[in-house]
Amino acid sequence: MFELSKIKKAHAAIVWLASCLTLLSANTGFAGDNEVNFALTDHPGRWFDTGAAVAGNRSIAIATPGVRVNFSGNSNTVHTRTSLIYPTGAAGMPFNTKPKKGGDSLTLTTPGLYIFTCSIHPYMFGAVIVDDPSTTGLDLGANLSLINGIKIPSSSDLATRLLRTFFIATNPANWQNYASNAPWHITYPNVDVRADIGVVNLPAVLNARYGNDIALKPLAQPTTPAVGEIWVATQFEETLGKDKPGTVTAVDGASWQVKRKVALPSIKMNNPHNMWTDKDQNVIYVTQWFDKKLTVYDRATGRLIRNASVGEAPAHVMTLTDSDLIHVTNNGDTRTDSVMELTPLATQVLRRVDIGRGNPHAHWMSHDGKIMVTPNVLNGDTTQYNFHSDRIEAILPVSGPLSHPLATGMMPDASKYYVANLLDSTITVVNMDTHRVIKHINLIANYNPISGAISGPVGALPIQTPVSPDGKNMVTANTLTGTITIVNTNTDEVVAMLPCDPGCHGVQYGAKQGGGYYAYVTSKFSNRMLIVDVDPNNDGNPADAAIAGAVGLFSAGNTATDDTISAHPGMGGQGILPIPLVYNGWVQNLPAHWSEQLTPAQRNPAQ
Repeated sequence: MFELSKIKKAHAAIVWLASCLTLLSANTGFAGDNEVNFALTDHPGRWFDTGAAVAGNRSIAIATPGVRVNFSGNSNTVHTRTSLIYPTGAAGMPFNTKPKKGGDSLTLTTPGLYIFTCSIHPYMFGAVIVDDPSTTGLDLGANLSLINGIKIPSSSDLATRLLRTFFIATNPANWQNYASNAPWHITYPNVDVRADIGVVNLPAVLNARYGNDIALKPLAQPTTPAVGEIWVATQFEETLGKDKPGTVTAVDGASWQVKRKVALPSIKMNNPHNMWTDKDQNVIYVTQWFDKKLTVYDRATGRLIRNASVGEAPAHVMTLTDSDLIHVTNNGDTRTDSVMELTPLATQVLRRVDIGRGNPHAHWMSHDGKIMVTPNVLNGDTTQYNFHSDRIEAILPVSGPLSHPLATGMMPDASKYYVANLLDSTITVVNMDTHRVIKHINLIANYNPISGAISGPVGALPIQTPVSPDGKNMVTANTLTGTITIVNTNTDEVVAMLPCDPGCHGVQYGAKQGGGYYAYVTSKFSNRMLIVDVDPNNDGNPADAAIAGAVGLFSAGNTATDDTISAHPGMGGQGILPIPLVYNGWVQNLPAHWSEQLTPAQRNPAQ
């Protein structure tokens, strides 16, 4: 048995070496070149694509010191090339570019692990391990630095958690598939790596810390139905009729069944990311994040109405409550006037709204149609803009300059708003009257990044964070930890944490039948939607928030579709749009047939 074990290990090492040689060969013009080529693409998992796979992964390369790394554009929109993680003290680091389509190159001389991302689309990853061939094990580097200045040992929990996230994100076979009864298995390259504690086996460490072959919980419908339907941007789902990914999926709130898939192959809809609707709830506005378009389609039939050009990497879309004018954030635009204003139904682009900064992502609007707040991703600040006076009221730093503010939520009376800062795992609280930062909520205060010990609610790398329509709580999706955190907005304290899936991303509130609200949560690397009851006992305190159910986002036998699903069924859940809209300011404008399905408290949530 011992000899057989040695033979198996030797065979695995040979297979790994052959894979590495194949990968290096695929990235060289001729034998002996020390060069890696990444093509930045719109395709799920292989956003940084080497063209060859290692352990099912096309986004990692192994090279020797002095390697030249080339980035080329093969995408419909702009991207940055940003060194997210690199060996501490590495020459030429950190590396960062402005959003662009063209090529870039750099040379890596210091042995260790380099993970690159796009700051516009921060789950795009590519990695290079620069290995000193004279040492045993592939070099990770004794200490690693993050782009925001954090330095950690390479054996720390934060380092290995980020490495695990890389392997999940960049290999679709590693995503959680609730359409299957198989346990969740994550494939890692079977290699030894050199870290600060010495040479260790990579999968052995990751499996010991986080487990593997994990049984997925069965899907279970909530006992209380929802009002209306829930639309989800299943951004990674692929169909036969187009070469770009993405569908929008409708879940019926009464039956919890997937009723429709909209792929729009006629326009090759590309990575649909976020949605909103008109005051009558008749159309869906959806942004194509890896393109330049805002798409409008009929909610009842899925029929395309129009495809409007707005700008680079449009991320989020919302309407004004008083005029129904549409506003879209151009996440890839570095211009200060990077929010587009369109007429209702997107028949015409009216103007570019100047917010004083570029690269906004998930904005929010006030109940009276007066104020818009934006998180300005690459500037580390947030803008408060007044539509009635047509001026910027304030631009405030949210945390550090590289905190990566990504999403906002607002109280229903526009008294304060919240900004989720991805890279430093905080939420900034802003008083909207005084234009002052009044608090920073530290979502990782209860997390030890070295040992991994967790002593209370934790949310690392927060993304969407809306406030409930009644203003009593806020739910945040945290992508690194795969957790949902709940904040009591009366105290601005984190009062609860719930489990989520890998790449936890989207959150939005919808009405629960009979009163109250559900918070819907989706994840990029999973194909289910969680339904959170934020106040099960209706006492106004969200500390008892609980997961009421979970439904699959993949097609059923009676699901209406406009194209044939070909890969990644139901995967990539990001933007969410419950119909009808029940936020303060919008809910009062609902047509009667929607309004009549709500309770008096839901019709006027701020009272």
